[in-house]
Amino acid sequence: MRILFLGKNTKKPKAISFNVLLLIIFLFLCLNITLAYFYIEYKKNILIESYENNQISSHIYSNKGDLDYEYNLRIYADQMGELYSRIMRIDSQTERLQKILKNQMIGKDKVPKLNKKKEKSAVEFSKDNLTNSKFKKEITKLMAKIEVREELYNTMESILLKESVLKDTLPSLKPVNIPCCSSRYGWRNDPILGVRKFHEGIDFSAAHGEPIRATASGIVIEAGHAVHYGKHVRIKHGGGFETRYAHASKLLVKKGDLVSKGEVIALVGNTGRSTGPHLHYEIRLKGNSLDPRKYLKN
Repeated sequence: MRILFLGKNTKKPKAISFNVLLLIIFLFLCLNITLAYFYIEYKKNILIESYENNQISSHIYSNKGDLDYEYNLRIYADQMGELYSRIMRIDSQTERLQKILKNQMIGKDKVPKLNKKKEKSAVEFSKDNLTNSKFKKEITKLMAKIEVREELYNTMESILLKESVLKDTLPSLKPVNIPCCSSRYGWRNDPILGVRKFHEGIDFSAAHGEPIRATASGIVIEAGHAVHYGKHVRIKHGGGFETRYAHASKLLVKKGDLVSKGEVIALVGNTGRSTGPHLHYEIRLKGNSLDPRKYLKN
């Protein structure tokens, strides 16, 4: 049997046998079956690989979660250890100051005392019973204990300094003409980081350009710009006292200048690590920060 193919030239028709036609059809079917097989295998391999990747990813995330949990517990444990040591140090300093105050004339001021009976004992944690919630609760209790002790310590320290030979060099003038401070000295939630940090001064929310005055006479040991303080001034007073004035918009003194109590040294601004116009003010004694509220006169 032959099959004729007629083209444009009808005089010369092309002929093809039936067997050849069957062979062509068979080869065409084989090719399609082969392509279909490889396509199915390709899809199956993709699915298997995707499943294995998901299993590995879930395992990785599971391990990552465990590592994060252990890391957080270690952070809490380190914080608790630091807080416990800070409490012991403050209690030791407080007892020393109480002995000194009892032996001196302190006028109408009474020696403040800490009532430890009202405090609940710390919770002891075992390694087999550690949870984030327990750590957080215990850290909150420790923070409250520290705040009470630091307030007591700062009060006694201010009484002692006011009665000492250094009383004439105490920075007692308000640095800006603002009735109260907007952020106190001590532990607080950092306005930028959102974590609890120790604030080593007080903030005054004053208007931009408000005059900043030296709170005591002294010599300017630094007047410039820093990352955190922005434009700032540091003044050294007698007896190891130093005051710092940060976030200014303009400095009116330079290093080495002698300034008198009440002299305008800068203008309030919003430079450095700041969320708005204000003055950050610090008092330091031999490098250690003091609570300025204890020394400012109303």
